[in-house]
Amino acid sequence: MKLADLRGLTRSLMMYYGVPGQARRLHSFYQPFISPGDLCFDIGAHVGNRMRAWLALGARVVALEPQPTYLGFLEFAYGRNPSVTLIGKAAGAERGETRMMVSGNAPTVSSLSAEWVEQVKTTDETFSWVEWNGELRVQVVTLEDLIAEHGEPTFVKIDVEGYELEVLKGLRRPLKALSFEYLRSALPMAEACMERIQELAEYEFNFTVIEETEFAAAGWMKGEEMMRVLRTLPDRATSGDVYARKKGNV
Repeated sequence: MKLADLRGLTRSLMMYYGVPGQARRLHSFYQPFISPGDLCFDIGAHVGNRMRAWLALGARVVALEPQPTYLGFLEFAYGRNPSVTLIGKAAGAERGETRMMVSGNAPTVSSLSAEWVEQVKTTDETFSWVEWNGELRVQVVTLEDLIAEHGEPTFVKIDVEGYELEVLKGLRRPLKALSFEYLRSALPMAEACMERIQELAEYEFNFTVIEETEFAAAGWMKGEEMMRVLRTLPDRATSGDVYARKKGNV
């Protein structure tokens, strides 16, 4: 492992495993979504902190992570667990191969979207210190490919740094619940993701801010209201996750 990769991995492990009480809070947060025996997809698993919470809830997990350093960590930490399937690929609209722009100093923001990288570099000051100084060729599968092989998931987490819409384009059926990342500097992407899943079924939405483990809104909202809320977030809410649940599955 290169020194830069080791530094990036260490930073991610401190960020996602080094916060006291975070595992307990994630367990409680996901409990309304996941029951023992449920199948979950972790698209962009990175170091697997979400997967750890889901496994504690008794879930089976299919995790995609295309970066070899982080796939290697997942294999070390979770590879012997029979409830875990690890796949060293990315997800997208069509199966094939594509380029990942890799950040050595901030591996969590390595991305398959050159357009997203260029946008955040020029419009979002929180990315001013980030360098995308590497490139990786990755294999791509679709959500429908994963469903055909492993079954339909109860919950899907999508955290792929600007490639969320492409992942959702690879889905042809409504799912019970899912989440995807948003950035204040790239809100049209979040809106497009909400529009995409609402082409498949009627959904209601809530959201979290940054890495918080409680919903920021008191109740679930329609897509239009969700976007109005995101557009008026305070400055500190630079990013977070949108959660969607299919109506009738409450």
